[in-house]
Amino acid sequence: IAKGSGMINPNMATMLAFLTTDCAISSHLLQKALKDDGEETFNMISVDGDTSTNDMVVILANGLADNPEITEPDHDFHKFKEALNQVTLCLSKMIAADGEGATKLLECKVAGAKTKPCARLAAKAVINSPLFKAAMFGADANWGRILCALGYSGAELDIDKIDVSFQSAAGDISVCKDGIAMEFSEEKAKKILQENQIQVQIDLNQGNFSATAYGCDLTYDYVRINGEYKT
Repeated sequence: IAKGSGMINPNMATMLAFLTTDCAISSHLLQKALKDDGEETFNMISVDGDTSTNDMVVILANGLADNPEITEPDHDFHKFKEALNQVTLCLSKMIAADGEGATKLLECKVAGAKTKPCARLAAKAVINSPLFKAAMFGADANWGRILCALGYSGAELDIDKIDVSFQSAAGDISVCKDGIAMEFSEEKAKKILQENQIQVQIDLNQGNFSATAYGCDLTYDYVRINGEYKT
């Protein structure tokens, strides 16, 4: 079970998630599984880049499955982590897609980073960018806003090596190669970006690390909802 809305950008945010399992697993490994997984799921989502005063993700295991208790990071533990990830990733995407006023789920996949932290910084910077989010609402393939966000992200990168493309159920299109504009069909790009699930794929071409962040578009309704909000 998960709850989200606005003010979602974990590191204190208005997000609550409660997970339960019948698996028999030690509390130490259960905590490790959730912490490791959260770095790739709940901590990689954003609705508006803002934060609130509280958030929580908790997991409870009752052992009723009567399996041999998982007490070591062995094959069974990794199978448990795979199952956990299926649930947490689904919930994380649902929170992002259900942001205040949102009409589109956005996924920013960054590959080719020098380090994992660099990949995460880059992906979250793009997903958090109001200009990028507004462009996605308007189905505008404005890749310059993506490079802008990458530039201030704090991630180590070389602007002359960056490739950018967009993908959805309507197809895919490359818009930037080696940091330079590519010729592409604006009509095709608009069709791709009118879908309700959009992926922006970024290759930094500097290393072997990757990360994905999840967010939503910035719409008129987001402004209306928060303009009418009373404390």
